[in-house]
This record gives sequence, C-alpha cells and structure tokens, in this order.
Amino acid sequence: MSQLKDALHEHTFVCVMEFVPKPSAERFAALDAIMARKQLCGWPLTVAIGDRVGSPLDMSPLDAFTSLDTAVPALLHFSGKDRERQDLLAQLKRMDNAGLDQLLILTGDRLPGHQPGQRPVRYLESVAALQITRQARPDWLLGAALNPFKYHEEEGAAQYFKAEKKLSAGADFLTLQMGYDDRKHQEALHWMRRQRTPKPLIACLMALTHGRAKMLEHVAGAVVSPAMRDILAAELDVSKAYAQTRSIERLALQVIGLKLMGYAGVHLSGIHDLAQFQALEQALHTQQGEIHTLEQWAPAWAASWQMPGLPAVTFNPPGANWRLGESRVSASRTEQARYHVLSGLHSLLFDRSNWLSRSFGWAVTRPVWRTAQGARLLHQLERSIKRPLLGCDTCGRCRLEDTLYICPESCPKGLANGPCGGTSLNRCEFGDRECVHSVKYRTAKSVEQTAVLTDRLIPCIELPSRHQSSWPTWFNPTLTTTPEPCGSGGAPLRLAREEARPASPKPSAHHLKPAHTKRPAEIDN
Repeated sequence: MSQLKDALHEHTFVCVMEFVPKPSAERFAALDAIMARKQLCGWPLTVAIGDRVGSPLDMSPLDAFTSLDTAVPALLHFSGKDRERQDLLAQLKRMDNAGLDQLLILTGDRLPGHQPGQRPVRYLESVAALQITRQARPDWLLGAALNPFKYHEEEGAAQYFKAEKKLSAGADFLTLQMGYDDRKHQEALHWMRRQRTPKPLIACLMALTHGRAKMLEHVAGAVVSPAMRDILAAELDVSKAYAQTRSIERLALQVIGLKLMGYAGVHLSGIHDLAQFQALEQALHTQQGEIHTLEQWAPAWAASWQMPGLPAVTFNPPGANWRLGESRVSASRTEQARYHVLSGLHSLLFDRSNWLSRSFGWAVTRPVWRTAQGARLLHQLERSIKRPLLGCDTCGRCRLEDTLYICPESCPKGLANGPCGGTSLNRCEFGDRECVHSVKYRTAKSVEQTAVLTDRLIPCIELPSRHQSSWPTWFNPTLTTTPEPCGSGGAPLRLAREEARPASPKPSAHHLKPAHTKRPAEIDN
C-alpha cells in the first residue's frame, strides 16, 4: 500500500503538502528540500500535486511528479474542468505506467475565461469521475472534496447530500475545502460519523495573513469574514513580522485542534520553502507540549483570533450562520407548482405505461427519425420546446427525472449530481444567478423527494450523445439517435438506457415515496 493509504488504514495522522506545479526550478528545489524531511513532527509526509489550478496550460500533475529529483509519496489531483471521460482514462493509464495508484478527484473551479452563454465548457463531474475510476481501478485510493463552510441551508445541505453520492461512487476519503470555522470542522466530522461506512476526513489549511485573505476573496468557496479581515489588518499594523509569526502559530494551533477532533490528517497549502516548514514544525513542537485536550485547545484558538480593541472573531458571513440540522427554508409556491406540473407532464408522456405515453413513444421511434434529415428535425423540435422552458441543451440522454425537472445544463458547469464547492450564500460561482442546486434542494425538501439527491448517481453525458434528441432512446434504448454516417461528424449514440442509468430500477421522481427521507432537521437528531 502507499504511504497515504497505509496512514489512513492504520489511523496514523498524516500531513499532505500541497504543490501547485509551475515551470520553476526554484519551486521544485524547495519542494524536494521539504519532502526530504519525510515527516512533520513525526507524522508521515506526502505531497499532493494540484491540477489546472491556474489554467489548462499548467504543468500536469504527472509531469510535475516525474520532474522531482527524488521519487516521493504523491497524491495526484484530477480536475474535471474542460475534460471528458477519455481524458481521465488517459491519466489513469499514465499513472499505471508511473506506478502511482492514488488520486484526488475534483470537478474543478471555474475555467478562466469561461462565461455562461459563450463557448460551452464541459466539466467532468467528480461523482461521475469517481464512478469511472473506481470501475477502471478497483484497488486504487480515491479521494474527493467536501466544502462544509456554507452558511445557507440550501447550499450547505446540498453539499452533504452530494458528499453522500461521492462516498457511494467510491471515495475512500474526503478532503475539506480550506476553512477556519472550528464549528464547521466539527460539523463535518459529526456528519461523517453518522454515515453507514464512515471514511477519513482530511482538512485543508493555510497560514492566513491579511494579504492572503485578500487573495482568497477571489477563490471560489473560500470564506474569510469581515471580522477575520479586521484582526488580520490589525496584526499587519503592528508589523509584517508580527503578522507572519501569528499566522504560523495559528496554523500550528489549528493542526493540533483538528488532530484532537479526530481528523485523519491535514492538507497544507501555501508552504513554499523549507524555512516556512521549519517555522511551522517549531510552533507545533511548542504547542503540543502545552495542549493535550480539546478543552485546552478551544480557549487557545479563540485567543489566537483576538486583538486589543476588536470584538471577538466570528467566522461566518454577516447575517448567515446555518448549521447542519437546522431546517428553515422551503420552496416557493412557484417552485413547487413548477415541479408538480413538469412531473405530471413527465408521467403523461414518458412513463411508458399509459396510452398517451405509448403513442408518443411509438411516434418518436419511427424509422424516419433515423435518417439524417429526420434526426435533425427531431433534435430541433425537442430543443425548441425544452430550451426555453428548462434551459435544455439536448444532451441526448435526458436526466430531468433524476434532477426534479431542473435541467443540469442550466448550471454553467453542467453539474447533475449536486453543487460544486464554489457557491457563496447560494450564489453560483459565476455570480450571475442563484445556484440551481439550491433551488433543487428547496424543491426536493418541499415535495419530500430529498432521497433523490442522495440515492441517484447520475453518469456523465458522453460526447457521442450530445446535441441529439433524447426521445427515441428513452423509449427504445437499442435505437441510435443519428444515422451512420453522422452528418455533423459525431458518432451515433449507442448508450443503452440501462447503461446510462443506475443499475437498480427506480421509480420516477413523481412516484417516489421513500420509506425514510433525510431532511436537514433529521440529520443531527
């Protein structure tokens, strides 16, 4: 087993050092010097190599790994932004050749330059990527992400619901988004311990200064409250050296607290040279001799966020402080009516049992629709009906039944299984809309269909099926939706419905009445 897998299996606290690969000899030399230490305060040390953090032109994690002077234990990242299934499979093959067998799978933040309504950018969603990887490499160590630092019910509960899907899809551990709210760290642990098969959690940390706080304002999903910024500014007013010392001491204190809470390890970001690493190690040695319990740690953590003349720090944004287990929101009448109308239409036209559905199915599976002109006409007809109503992009395999009739294509990233980690108070990372998954959560809660948000793992849309009508294959999975040869240059669709949907048969969302529906108010009870 790998070092990280060994540590997680043996319940040994582990330190993961994040490395963002850049074509800089100095950065690689600095990482080599840090990794030569092999441990931090006796904890095993491994490196996590980021993927497409800046742009798609960044050095790949595998190329960065092979550029290191000495082979070290490594956790490679895979970001799904602007990627397809074949990109993931190609990376798996290259990793096999390099002897690597552990991967942190992320959907990825917004691709630079991606604007909704302009050139479509595909994001290979983490849930689907986990399914693909687990099937292809059953014995690998796979990780995924969780962002518990959410302060509205919709975005927070939806994060945990999607995390359940990630566990079901094959994640062996979850790495948290960077954050400083100790109550949210404990919340995530409490949630994990209530899962059927709990998995290790690793917390992502960074020594925070006033300058880094400004930088994090532009990092999707990162939360630095005004109260935190005020304290960091006051530290900088004393001196830059004082502010840097305080940031390292706070980082060491946070590492100790997370270890005492029960985290499996920490994922350290922003340590770029050996001097910073040694300063952290010294702070850890000092504080470990003084703090042995959470009861000792809590007041020390609070004191580290105090400055004379300033009020006690609050980590949550002003006016927003949702905690797991609180249930306050519900869908509007319009949102509920929309669901019921669309669900009723779906039952009439697509359940394959009533005479109207059978008639519609017979009509759209006629041979005429398998000619080049017929396929184009049917595609245009479906798109003209569904795009104004739902934001449909005619992906060739409609997922509306599994998403409470909120089209995944109305998400700029096309995410079907739940939100990314980049939302902020229910706002989409792109800033131009409310996150569609927040709307989906409210709707699911109000119509008692939250089981849909955890139980249905929705595969990715394959390239050959896109921009074709989904109707023929819905009623007859053996049909292709375009003739051979395809006039647009694409391959004909040959995805059977049983391949495209969960293996076990599920009733439609309209008829689903789960025996136990998880609601946020029940998760903590």
